[in-house]
Amino acid sequence: MMKPLNPALDRERLEAFLRAAEKRLEGEWLLVGGALVCLWLEPRRVTEDVDMLGLRGTMEERLALMSLAEDLGLPVEAVNSAADFFVRRIEGWRDEIEVFRKTEQMTLYRPSTTLFLLLKIHRLSEADLSDCIALVKRARADRLRMDTGRVLAALGALPPSEDESLVKRRSQLQEELCS
Repeated sequence: MMKPLNPALDRERLEAFLRAAEKRLEGEWLLVGGALVCLWLEPRRVTEDVDMLGLRGTMEERLALMSLAEDLGLPVEAVNSAADFFVRRIEGWRDEIEVFRKTEQMTLYRPSTTLFLLLKIHRLSEADLSDCIALVKRARADRLRMDTGRVLAALGALPPSEDESLVKRRSQLQEELCS
């Protein structure tokens, strides 16, 4: 039987990946997406890849991350540096990151609640909506800073969609943000 290209990454595998990254990678990194949700918000969440990017945005960082994945027995596609594109197109993103983990040689950041939501609203799949709702609830419970006005404005500025399920998910997120 053939192994799936990207087997699901659960909390245990993600923790192992981050422990290895903390030992091997240097500099500043940002973790976003499903891997972050699993490690921070919802331990039962699984993901197909690790959305992680070096803050310098260099090819050397991307290659180091892919090499790490390969050395851990993961396909290089298990690390997704495409998140770099989505993060960097958000104005002021660098001011919207917070330390998640820190070692002598590496600082791993996570997005603020605002940046996280801004990253998710464009696609807003079912999983994205669940992630966003989990984050909003966590932000309220832990009194995390969240620029609700900015997120609502970005949500309202999205192009109209003929996909009724996407329109419904956008509405659900808006309701959650306003409640």
